[in-house]
Amino acid sequence: MKELNVMVVGVGGQGTLLTSRIIGKTALSKGYDVKLSEVHGMAQRGGSVVTFVRFGEKVFEPVVEVGQADVIISFEKLEALRYSHYLKKDGVIIVNDHEIKPMTVVTGAAEYPENIFDKLSDKHKVYTIDGKKLALQLGNPKVLNTVVLGFSAKHIGFDKKDWLDVVEKTVPAKTIEINKLAFLAGYDK
Repeated sequence: MKELNVMVVGVGGQGTLLTSRIIGKTALSKGYDVKLSEVHGMAQRGGSVVTFVRFGEKVFEPVVEVGQADVIISFEKLEALRYSHYLKKDGVIIVNDHEIKPMTVVTGAAEYPENIFDKLSDKHKVYTIDGKKLALQLGNPKVLNTVVLGFSAKHIGFDKKDWLDVVEKTVPAKTIEINKLAFLAGYDK
């Protein structure tokens, strides 16, 4: 396998860090060299969170450069737009159809952009999922990230079983079953 560069972006509290760890551990379980980098920013206050996951035969640095991401997974629409310039020409961006208004929008200092999917689709191959809806159907909105990861897994590679094994080993014990169901809900979408 060639090197694969994945970015996971979202807002603090959406599970961005856990998602990147599951991706990294899945690649590691298949024998790849893996590098992870996390940028937290103001995550605890609803700020942007970015993680980079790079894997391949040999990876030398953890950060994905602008224009080099094969896959961007975004848990929030504006974050997808904010980081879309990292995507390479033939890359894909997976966007959770959800809005979390940043503080500048809440206070009236800025406006939330309109037509985000149209703007993204003009330049990139975009796949959307309503992860929140699927998580709510499962009875737990906290598994939104695992739903979106399941949907995204088809664009990253590896067998469904490999993903589920790592989900089971990575999430808290009391949430294993709901996270496996969430992964499958996204994967089968």
